Amino acid sequence: MQVIEYKCPNCGSSMVFDSATGMLSCHSCGRKDNIEQMPDPLAKQTFSEDEAQEYHCLSCGAVIITDAETTATVCSFCGSGVVLGDRLTGKLAPAKVIPFSIGKQEAIQAFKKWCRNGRLTPAGFMTADRIKSMTGMYVPFWLYNLDNHIEVQAQGTKVRVYTQGDYQITETQHFEVYRKIRLNYAKVPVDASEKMKDELMDKLEPFPYDQLKTFKTAYLAGFIAEKYNQTDEELLPRAKEKISDYIEAYIRSSMAGYTAVTYTGKHIDTRAKHTDYVLLPVWVVHYDYNKLEHTFAMNGQTGKVVGKPPISKGKVAAWFAGVSGCSLLSLKLISWMMGGGFW
Repeated sequence: MQVIEYKCPNCGSSMVFDSATGMLSCHSCGRKDNIEQMPDPLAKQTFSEDEAQEYHCLSCGAVIITDAETTATVCSFCGSGVVLGDRLTGKLAPAKVIPFSIGKQEAIQAFKKWCRNGRLTPAGFMTADRIKSMTGMYVPFWLYNLDNHIEVQAQGTKVRVYTQGDYQITETQHFEVYRKIRLNYAKVPVDASEKMKDELMDKLEPFPYDQLKTFKTAYLAGFIAEKYNQTDEELLPRAKEKISDYIEAYIRSSMAGYTAVTYTGKHIDTRAKHTDYVLLPVWVVHYDYNKLEHTFAMNGQTGKVVGKPPISKGKVAAWFAGVSGCSLLSLKLISWMMGGGFW
């Protein structure tokens, strides 16, 4: 087992990844180190799966208690960021990571805006403890490169209507249509953590895959990270499902010259040419309110926010009463806020 903590060479304080600069930063003395130029402590190291899984913080010595899927966390006693190295090697080693570019303060401001600064949320919802619980989490994803071999048989018609003398003539031509198509899709994302809701993660997309970096543990310092608990083979059906609408749209576009098309046969063979295990950045707050679970989630690179806060019907009614005379737009806004779903 190995606990990795990045200590500042100048002052000995714990260093963390700084989303603003993209560097490893010491908040005590201001030192910053370029992660790309740093050796990774996991390089050329192997670990036994039979080792006792008890971790100790290198700063205060406290026992670190985590879920089995956690690969990076923060010590509950002293606040130091730690990485659990033996959970990031072999098959559990990510190939790439997209680092956070949005810091916690920016995420907090987005959360407050999402809650409309509490104007419409229930009393006591926006507490300091709730905001403090916001977590920067690296969520495990599989990125699939998918090859698709497609064969389609169909009957197509072309209809032409024209006038000849006193007659309107409809001319219908019938065709046997055959298409043989090969489509390749790169970096199709599927989240690999059972803890994260698929619908929520799908709505956080797209992530900027041009920002993928070769994985180094220093990117995780100061954040929470999870390892996958669903394999790429298990999640391949979901990857296929995510591209199915795009495949159907392409098939239809290849037959756009016909007035009507009736499929008589269709075969789609989808195979994973290559799969990468990557970590993607998400700011998240999970909470229960009125026996319902709510989640605020924010793409840690693009700033896209999804989820729906609880709405106080009493506050909405009071707000509406104050502005109801202004315009019909107010009524439409109320219906939108109370209607549910994700933003």
